[in-house]
Amino acid sequence: MSGQDVLLEVRGLSVATRDGVPLVNDVSFDLRAGERLSLIGESGSGKSLTSFALTGLLPEGLTARGSVLLDGVQVVGARERDLVPLRGRVASTVFQEPLTALDPLMRLGRQVAEPLRRHLGLRGDALQRAVLDALAEVGLPEPDRIARAYSWEISGGQRQRVAIAAALACRPQLLIADEPTTALDVTVQADVLALLEGLVAERDMALLFVSHDLAVVSRMAQRAIVLRGGRMVEDGPLDRLLSAPTHPYTAELVRSARELDAALEVR
Repeated sequence: MSGQDVLLEVRGLSVATRDGVPLVNDVSFDLRAGERLSLIGESGSGKSLTSFALTGLLPEGLTARGSVLLDGVQVVGARERDLVPLRGRVASTVFQEPLTALDPLMRLGRQVAEPLRRHLGLRGDALQRAVLDALAEVGLPEPDRIARAYSWEISGGQRQRVAIAAALACRPQLLIADEPTTALDVTVQADVLALLEGLVAERDMALLFVSHDLAVVSRMAQRAIVLRGGRMVEDGPLDRLLSAPTHPYTAELVRSARELDAALEVR
Protein backbone atom coordinates (compact mmCIF):
# COMPACT_ATOMS: atom_id res chain seq x y z
CA MET A 1 0.00 0.00 0.00
CA SER A 2 1.11 3.54 -0.62
CA GLY A 3 1.45 6.30 1.94
CA GLN A 4 -1.84 7.70 0.65
CA ASP A 5 -3.64 4.69 2.16
CA VAL A 6 -2.70 5.76 5.70
CA LEU A 7 -5.86 6.92 7.46
CA LEU A 8 -4.33 7.39 10.92
CA GLU A 9 -0.70 8.34 11.55
CA VAL A 10 0.46 8.44 15.18
CA ARG A 11 3.94 9.64 16.10
CA GLY A 12 5.38 9.97 19.59
CA LEU A 13 1.97 10.13 21.27
CA SER A 14 2.24 10.68 25.02
CA VAL A 15 -0.46 11.36 27.60
CA ALA A 16 0.17 12.86 31.04
CA THR A 17 -1.69 14.42 33.94
CA ARG A 18 -1.59 18.17 34.62
CA ASP A 19 1.16 17.43 37.16
CA GLY A 20 3.24 15.77 34.49
CA VAL A 21 2.70 12.16 35.56
CA PRO A 22 3.16 10.08 32.38
CA LEU A 23 0.39 7.61 31.50
CA VAL A 24 1.20 6.88 27.85
CA ASN A 25 4.74 7.20 26.50
CA ASP A 26 5.92 7.62 22.91
CA VAL A 27 3.36 5.49 21.06
CA SER A 28 3.75 5.44 17.26
CA PHE A 29 1.90 3.50 14.57
CA ASP A 30 0.03 3.78 11.27
CA LEU A 31 -3.43 2.46 10.47
CA ARG A 32 -4.32 2.07 6.83
CA ALA A 33 -7.72 2.19 5.22
CA GLY A 34 -9.52 -1.13 5.73
CA GLU A 35 -6.89 -2.48 8.14
CA ARG A 36 -7.81 -4.10 11.47
CA LEU A 37 -5.42 -3.30 14.33
CA SER A 38 -5.67 -4.13 18.03
CA LEU A 39 -4.21 -2.48 21.12
CA ILE A 40 -3.59 -5.23 23.70
CA GLY A 41 -2.66 -4.93 27.34
CA GLU A 42 -3.79 -5.43 30.89
CA SER A 43 -5.75 -2.85 32.86
CA GLY A 44 -3.67 0.32 33.27
CA SER A 45 -1.50 -0.37 30.22
CA GLY A 46 -2.64 2.83 28.51
CA LYS A 47 -4.58 1.26 25.67
CA SER A 48 -7.88 3.07 26.31
CA LEU A 49 -6.16 6.42 26.90
CA THR A 50 -4.32 5.96 23.62
CA SER A 51 -7.59 5.31 21.79
CA PHE A 52 -9.29 8.34 23.42
CA ALA A 53 -6.42 10.61 22.37
CA LEU A 54 -6.89 9.66 18.72
CA THR A 55 -10.09 11.71 18.46
CA GLY A 56 -9.36 14.26 21.20
CA LEU A 57 -11.58 12.60 23.81
CA LEU A 58 -9.14 12.45 26.71
CA PRO A 59 -10.71 12.88 30.19
CA GLU A 60 -10.44 16.32 31.75
CA GLY A 61 -7.09 16.92 33.42
CA LEU A 62 -5.07 14.89 30.90
CA THR A 63 -3.04 16.31 28.04
CA ALA A 64 -1.55 14.78 24.91
CA ARG A 65 1.76 15.50 23.16
CA GLY A 66 3.15 14.25 19.90
CA SER A 67 1.28 13.96 16.62
CA VAL A 68 -1.99 12.29 15.63
CA LEU A 69 -2.97 12.83 12.00
CA LEU A 70 -6.50 11.56 11.36
CA ASP A 71 -7.40 11.74 7.69
CA GLY A 72 -4.76 14.47 7.42
CA VAL A 73 -6.07 16.57 10.34
CA GLN A 74 -3.83 17.16 13.35
CA VAL A 75 -5.76 16.09 16.47
CA VAL A 76 -3.21 16.95 19.17
CA GLY A 77 -3.67 20.56 20.18
CA ALA A 78 -6.66 21.08 17.88
CA ARG A 79 -9.66 23.17 18.90
CA GLU A 80 -12.81 21.26 19.82
CA ARG A 81 -14.77 22.85 16.97
CA ASP A 82 -12.22 21.46 14.50
CA LEU A 83 -12.52 17.94 15.91
CA VAL A 84 -16.32 17.71 15.96
CA PRO A 85 -16.57 17.21 12.16
CA LEU A 86 -14.17 14.25 12.40
CA ARG A 87 -16.13 12.40 15.07
CA GLY A 88 -18.85 10.29 13.54
CA ARG A 89 -17.91 11.03 9.96
CA VAL A 90 -14.22 10.05 9.76
CA ALA A 91 -13.86 8.08 13.02
CA SER A 92 -16.38 6.86 15.57
CA THR A 93 -15.93 5.17 18.93
CA VAL A 94 -17.93 2.39 20.59
CA PHE A 95 -17.25 2.51 24.32
CA GLN A 96 -17.00 -0.24 26.90
CA GLU A 97 -20.16 0.52 28.88
CA PRO A 98 -23.22 1.40 26.79
CA LEU A 99 -25.29 2.30 29.84
CA THR A 100 -23.02 5.29 30.49
CA ALA A 101 -22.33 6.03 26.81
CA LEU A 102 -26.05 6.55 26.14
CA ASP A 103 -28.03 9.42 27.68
CA PRO A 104 -30.69 7.90 29.99
CA LEU A 105 -32.89 11.01 29.63
CA MET A 106 -33.04 10.99 25.83
CA ARG A 107 -34.97 8.56 23.64
CA LEU A 108 -32.65 6.25 21.75
CA GLY A 109 -33.87 7.34 18.34
CA ARG A 110 -32.81 10.92 19.05
CA GLN A 111 -29.33 9.73 20.00
CA VAL A 112 -28.91 7.84 16.73
CA ALA A 113 -30.39 10.83 14.86
CA GLU A 114 -27.91 13.36 16.25
CA PRO A 115 -24.87 12.42 14.12
CA LEU A 116 -27.09 12.04 11.05
CA ARG A 117 -28.46 15.54 11.58
CA ARG A 118 -25.08 17.10 12.37
CA HIS A 119 -22.93 15.46 9.71
CA LEU A 120 -25.34 14.61 6.89
CA GLY A 121 -27.89 17.38 7.40
CA LEU A 122 -30.85 14.99 7.39
CA ARG A 123 -34.21 16.28 8.57
CA GLY A 124 -37.85 15.15 8.78
CA ASP A 125 -38.89 11.89 7.14
CA ALA A 126 -35.44 11.28 5.67
CA LEU A 127 -33.91 11.48 9.13
CA GLN A 128 -36.53 9.16 10.62
CA ARG A 129 -35.97 6.58 7.89
CA ALA A 130 -32.20 6.74 8.36
CA VAL A 131 -32.55 6.19 12.13
CA LEU A 132 -34.78 3.14 11.66
CA ASP A 133 -32.45 1.76 8.96
CA ALA A 134 -29.45 2.18 11.29
CA LEU A 135 -31.22 0.34 14.13
CA ALA A 136 -32.35 -2.45 11.80
CA GLU A 137 -28.84 -2.83 10.34
CA VAL A 138 -27.44 -3.77 13.74
CA GLY A 139 -30.04 -6.51 14.16
CA LEU A 140 -32.42 -4.81 16.58
CA PRO A 141 -35.99 -6.13 16.43
CA GLU A 142 -38.82 -3.61 16.17
CA PRO A 143 -36.69 -0.55 15.37
CA ASP A 144 -39.73 1.70 15.88
CA ARG A 145 -40.09 0.53 19.47
CA ILE A 146 -36.37 0.79 20.19
CA ALA A 147 -36.27 4.33 18.78
CA ARG A 148 -39.00 5.40 21.22
CA ALA A 149 -37.39 3.67 24.22
CA TYR A 150 -34.90 4.95 26.78
CA SER A 151 -31.60 3.15 27.44
CA TRP A 152 -32.76 1.76 30.79
CA GLU A 153 -35.76 0.09 29.13
CA ILE A 154 -33.74 -2.36 27.02
CA SER A 155 -31.12 -5.05 27.68
CA GLY A 156 -27.35 -4.56 27.81
CA GLY A 157 -26.85 -6.29 24.47
CA GLN A 158 -29.50 -4.12 22.84
CA ARG A 159 -27.94 -0.99 24.34
CA GLN A 160 -24.58 -1.87 22.82
CA ARG A 161 -26.24 -2.44 19.46
CA VAL A 162 -27.83 1.03 19.68
CA ALA A 163 -24.39 2.50 20.51
CA ILE A 164 -22.96 0.73 17.45
CA ALA A 165 -25.83 2.02 15.30
CA ALA A 166 -25.12 5.59 16.43
CA ALA A 167 -21.37 5.18 15.85
CA LEU A 168 -21.80 3.79 12.34
CA ALA A 169 -24.80 5.85 11.21
CA CYS A 170 -22.66 8.24 9.13
CA ARG A 171 -20.51 5.43 7.73
CA PRO A 172 -17.13 6.48 9.18
CA GLN A 173 -13.86 5.30 7.68
CA LEU A 174 -12.53 4.17 11.09
CA LEU A 175 -14.27 2.44 13.98
CA ILE A 176 -12.55 2.55 17.37
CA ALA A 177 -13.96 -0.19 19.63
CA ASP A 178 -12.84 0.19 23.25
CA GLU A 179 -13.47 -3.13 25.04
CA PRO A 180 -16.94 -3.17 23.44
CA THR A 181 -18.08 -6.49 24.96
CA THR A 182 -16.55 -6.39 28.46
CA ALA A 183 -19.81 -5.34 30.13
CA LEU A 184 -21.84 -8.09 28.42
CA ASP A 185 -22.40 -11.75 29.26
CA VAL A 186 -20.59 -14.40 27.21
CA THR A 187 -23.47 -15.26 24.85
CA VAL A 188 -24.22 -11.62 24.09
CA GLN A 189 -20.49 -10.92 23.67
CA ALA A 190 -20.31 -13.44 20.82
CA ASP A 191 -23.31 -11.89 19.07
CA VAL A 192 -21.93 -8.35 19.33
CA LEU A 193 -18.49 -9.42 18.09
CA ALA A 194 -20.09 -11.17 15.11
CA LEU A 195 -22.07 -8.00 14.38
CA LEU A 196 -18.95 -5.78 14.50
CA GLU A 197 -16.93 -8.24 12.44
CA GLY A 198 -19.61 -8.38 9.75
CA LEU A 199 -20.19 -4.62 9.54
CA VAL A 200 -16.47 -3.81 9.40
CA ALA A 201 -15.96 -6.31 6.58
CA GLU A 202 -19.09 -5.26 4.70
CA ARG A 203 -18.18 -1.57 4.78
CA ASP A 204 -14.42 -2.11 4.41
CA MET A 205 -13.76 0.12 7.41
CA ALA A 206 -10.53 0.40 9.33
CA LEU A 207 -10.85 -0.99 12.87
CA LEU A 208 -8.90 -0.18 16.02
CA PHE A 209 -9.94 -2.81 18.54
CA VAL A 210 -8.93 -2.26 22.18
CA SER A 211 -8.94 -5.34 24.40
CA HIS A 212 -7.16 -7.34 27.08
CA ASP A 213 -8.61 -10.60 25.70
CA LEU A 214 -6.31 -12.35 23.23
CA ALA A 215 -9.02 -14.79 22.16
CA VAL A 216 -11.22 -11.89 21.09
CA VAL A 217 -8.33 -10.03 19.48
CA SER A 218 -7.35 -13.08 17.42
CA ARG A 219 -10.81 -12.97 15.87
CA MET A 220 -11.02 -9.23 15.25
CA ALA A 221 -7.55 -8.02 14.22
CA GLN A 222 -4.81 -8.64 11.68
CA ARG A 223 -2.08 -6.80 13.55
CA ALA A 224 -1.54 -5.92 17.20
CA ILE A 225 0.37 -3.50 19.40
CA VAL A 226 1.14 -4.72 22.91
CA LEU A 227 1.20 -2.02 25.60
CA ARG A 228 2.60 -2.28 29.11
CA GLY A 229 2.82 0.60 31.55
CA GLY A 230 1.92 3.05 28.80
CA ARG A 231 4.71 1.91 26.47
CA MET A 232 4.77 -0.19 23.32
CA VAL A 233 6.62 -3.43 23.95
CA GLU A 234 5.81 -5.29 20.75
CA ASP A 235 4.12 -4.66 17.41
CA GLY A 236 3.48 -6.98 14.50
CA PRO A 237 1.16 -9.34 12.65
CA LEU A 238 -1.13 -11.04 15.14
CA ASP A 239 -0.29 -14.55 13.93
CA ARG A 240 3.39 -13.92 14.67
CA LEU A 241 2.73 -12.38 18.08
CA LEU A 242 0.65 -15.39 19.09
CA SER A 243 3.01 -18.04 17.73
CA ALA A 244 6.43 -16.48 18.36
CA PRO A 245 6.31 -13.46 20.69
CA THR A 246 9.65 -11.73 21.16
CA HIS A 247 8.95 -9.76 24.35
CA PRO A 248 8.57 -11.60 27.70
CA TYR A 249 5.39 -9.67 28.52
CA THR A 250 3.74 -10.70 25.24
CA ALA A 251 4.82 -14.29 25.87
CA GLU A 252 3.23 -14.14 29.32
CA LEU A 253 -0.05 -12.82 27.89
CA VAL A 254 -0.12 -15.66 25.34
CA ARG A 255 0.70 -18.28 27.98
CA SER A 256 -2.02 -16.98 30.33
CA ALA A 257 -4.59 -16.98 27.52
CA ARG A 258 -3.75 -20.58 26.61
CA GLU A 259 -3.96 -21.69 30.23
CA LEU A 260 -7.37 -20.05 30.57
CA ASP A 261 -8.61 -21.71 27.39
CA ALA A 262 -7.39 -25.09 28.64
CA ALA A 263 -9.11 -24.60 32.00
CA LEU A 264 -12.39 -23.71 30.31
CA GLU A 265 -12.17 -26.81 28.08
CA VAL A 266 -11.77 -29.03 31.16
CA ARG A 267 -14.99 -27.59 32.61
